[in-house]
Amino acid sequence: MTTDSVLVARDEAIWTVTINRPRARNACDMATVKRLHDVFAEFEADDTARAAVLTGAAGGGFCAGADLHELSSGASIGFSWAGEDKGLTRRQTTKPVIAAVHGHAVAAGLALAVCCDLRVADATAVFGVFCRRYGGPMPNGATVRLPRLIGQSRALDMMLTGRAVEAEEAFAIGLANRLVPAGEALAAAQALARELAAFPQTAMLSDRASLIDQWNWPEDEAIRREVAGAAAAFETDFQSGAGRFVAGHGRHGDFGAE
Repeated sequence: MTTDSVLVARDEAIWTVTINRPRARNACDMATVKRLHDVFAEFEADDTARAAVLTGAAGGGFCAGADLHELSSGASIGFSWAGEDKGLTRRQTTKPVIAAVHGHAVAAGLALAVCCDLRVADATAVFGVFCRRYGGPMPNGATVRLPRLIGQSRALDMMLTGRAVEAEEAFAIGLANRLVPAGEALAAAQALARELAAFPQTAMLSDRASLIDQWNWPEDEAIRREVAGAAAAFETDFQSGAGRFVAGHGRHGDFGAE
């Protein structure tokens, strides 16, 4: 499964999706954004897929945002990455996606990183709203997701100033979940994806769904929905899983796939 600008590799339950435009610092033109949208729709529909890793091709960083050559031509003015028509960052999958960040994840590339569940950053990672420097807005979900991840004060600092946030600071403020040496982001993200894929899925996914959805509801309704969403796990894995755990299986985090 490949295109010129998006590569997809499957290793059992794990998909690795790579933005493949290194000469453009893995900046995305409209065709690439739409292809990424379609790839993640395919990931969502594949019952054998449990987790995905999103990264940028070597030599180009994670993603430098929108393709400025296309923008400057006027061809993509008005196109929103979070729009209704193939808006990639509008999509919320029901399965975890992990960003493997090396180099720059800036402007709309930052939006790609924060629409993932987790971010594994290597020592070369740089995050930032670099489009602030040339008058670009962020209609890509980042003004909503970023403050939910790191708080409004820190998000405003990034959004208003457009400054670079390097890997260690990103880890310290919770923008990056894991910090690894240079060159190790992809392998670490894939290992994390395999870890998630190995857990019994029903409970993990219901907890994930509740955590993401709770922003939409008052506390009492969010908790009601949390309880309702967990019902399937009680009906399937919980009792048998508890019994296996009591017997010693899974005590060190290797619970095994369903």
